[in-house]
Amino acid sequence: MGRQWLHAKRLVAGLKKGRTTGKLVREISVAAKMGGADPAMNARLFTAIEKAKKESVTKDAIQRAINKGAGIGDDKLVMEHVVFEGKAPHNVPVIVEVYTDNVNRTAPEVRVLFKDKGQLGTAGSNKFLFDHVGIVEAFHADANIDREAAAIEAGANEVENLSHEQNDDIPENSAGAKFICERTAVAAVAKWLSQNGWTVVTSEIGFLPKQFPELTDAQRAEVGEFLQSLDDHDDVHRVWAAVK
Repeated sequence: MGRQWLHAKRLVAGLKKGRTTGKLVREISVAAKMGGADPAMNARLFTAIEKAKKESVTKDAIQRAINKGAGIGDDKLVMEHVVFEGKAPHNVPVIVEVYTDNVNRTAPEVRVLFKDKGQLGTAGSNKFLFDHVGIVEAFHADANIDREAAAIEAGANEVENLSHEQNDDIPENSAGAKFICERTAVAAVAKWLSQNGWTVVTSEIGFLPKQFPELTDAQRAEVGEFLQSLDDHDDVHRVWAAVK
């Protein structure tokens, strides 16, 4: 076979990059639709744009995504937000958020992914196992900064340490933190942090598990493969699971 495997590897890498770019562009459009076209007034949009820039998404593509989401021009965003609930292998609760322009196409595809190794539940079947909250992840160059004081000043309810291993957008030797707040306070928390020396890398409303099932390393790996198969779907926006 010679070096054909290398060509195949590059094709896979290119496909994954294309999917990543597509998800980033979709996130920009959704953020603009929900909070407006001005990144200075829309923390979620600002974060999405910064992530897109890191992945070398062009300025034109970013601007088109903003315009589409905000309804500027003829090309307007027509997306439905759909939430699937179910179980990963070993009874791990999962919530999957999808943005799609065709529910009749996406829903059966998600069902197939669950059918292979998981179990798809009904609406409300496991949301009670999660807290529906605002989440802002950020880092500060001063590794010794008081995270709890920052959380109080920003208006967050609690804060957790966040490392580079947990989120590769957090530089090593910096103070990484996950600020948890009310859903309505996400923009205010992100804005305060940005104005006080923090770099915001994620600003969103999400689901945090209340408890984590005990898993062996082998079981955790199996769950991880299943969650990755969900996340790889083009229309899947976020996958939330009760697994560390």
